[in-house]
Amino acid sequence: MTRWLAAFVLTQVLEVPLYLRSGAGWRTALLASTLTHPVVWFAFPLLSRVGVGYWGMVIAAETFAVGVEALWLSANGVRRAFAWSLLANATSVAGGLLIRSLFGWP
Repeated sequence: MTRWLAAFVLTQVLEVPLYLRSGAGWRTALLASTLTHPVVWFAFPLLSRVGVGYWGMVIAAETFAVGVEALWLSANGVRRAFAWSLLANATSVAGGLLIRSLFGWP
């Protein structure tokens, strides 16, 4: 659970400022990743049980996250919600992979 919490905090640190820049309010910005991160972290790895490899799981999980967060942003009045969601999620994936490759964390 500690690894998930660290990854969640990192995601929030990277994504929330971008969502705020999009014009989203604090509540909308904080809840975007809160809605998707637990599903991405705990449910999507189960795809390995049916033979989906790591990168297939990452693609499926991030497609889910971008879609759900874009819908959330749009429902809360953010213009160009898909573009903002794609940018925020690409930033957090890249940041997470970079930190993981450099430090083995989280």
